[in-house]
Order: sequence, then structure tokens, then C-alpha cells
Amino acid sequence: MSGLAGEALALYAAHGAALIDRYDRVDSATVLAPVMAHFPGPPAPVADIGAGTGRDAAWLAAQGYAVTAVEPTESLRSAGQALHPGLSWRDAQLPKLAGLATRGFDVVLLNAVWHHLDPADRDAALRRVTEILRPGGRAVVALRHGAEGQGVAALDTETEAARAAAAGFETLDRIDTGARAGEPASAGITWTWLILEGART
Repeated sequence: MSGLAGEALALYAAHGAALIDRYDRVDSATVLAPVMAHFPGPPAPVADIGAGTGRDAAWLAAQGYAVTAVEPTESLRSAGQALHPGLSWRDAQLPKLAGLATRGFDVVLLNAVWHHLDPADRDAALRRVTEILRPGGRAVVALRHGAEGQGVAALDTETEAARAAAAGFETLDRIDTGARAGEPASAGITWTWLILEGART
């Protein structure tokens, strides 16, 4: 794979072992707190796309959700399977997300993955997400701002909201959260959650 996604996957493959402990030290309850009001109640089916070690997927499963953890990087996925053996795992990659069930999910979580996609791949990913969401389902997308570089694109909230609208989504909410736990303010990275609702028919 070429482009940003290829660069990102190569970096994760090369540094996966070093990232595993760092990822799992972050508290999912804190990261996801701003968006949980937009999730339907458990046991709604959730796809965690780019699940990494399964940190967020495992936390959501503990809340009662039926979670599928989707991770294309073998080292992260294998670590996640060992850390969270009760989860359902899939090896699938954006934007195609091959093998995921059509109309299979009430929520698709895209946490800290959108900046790894080129614009054309973001368009294709949104089209694919509309296929795997149930009518009226929601895509919960974290947009990273700042510290662009290898494998990381600059994201503009208005542009991504417009991109989502073109794919048939309505933006229900935009939530600016600033820097995340574990990220020093000096890194200059902030985050915005987009809450997108798909068509109801």
C-alpha cells in the first residue's frame, strides 16, 4: 500500500513493540468520556477500527457492548489478542475494511486513525462505513490537529465534516478536547471528535 496509510502501517509494524505498553497505559474511560453520550446503550454492536492493542475495544466490551476489534498491524493485533483474549478480532484495513458485515454495527469508532489516510482514502472509508453501519448508525471519528509529518496528515474539522456530508452523514456534534492524557501540551497536538449519523433508511 502506498500513501499515508502505507507509511503509517510501516511505522506501526516497525515500532509496534514499543507502542504496546504506551497505548495500554492510557485510560479509555477518560479518552471516550466526551463521546459516550452519543453511543446507544449496550449491547449495541461496535466496530473499533484501528483498534491497536484493543484498549478501547476491551473497555467498551466491559461496559456491555458487542465489540469487534479491527487492526491490520500484526504485532499490535497479536499483543491485543494476548492482552484481551475475550475480544472478537479482525484483520482488516482502511479504507476497504474487507470482511466486515454489511449493516453489522450501530457504532463505528475511528479513534486516532483518520490522520493516517489520504483524502481519497477518507472518501472511500466513509463510503465503506455507510455500508457496515445499520440504518441511523453512528461513526465516531477523532480528528488530530498538529505535529503533522511522516504518515500523519493535517486535518481540518470543517473539511472533514463536509466530506462526511458528501457521503450521506449528518454531523450531530463536534467536540474539541484539547490535548489528550499522555500527550504533553508542548507537542502541540489537539483533538476534535466528530459524531456522524448515517441515513435512517
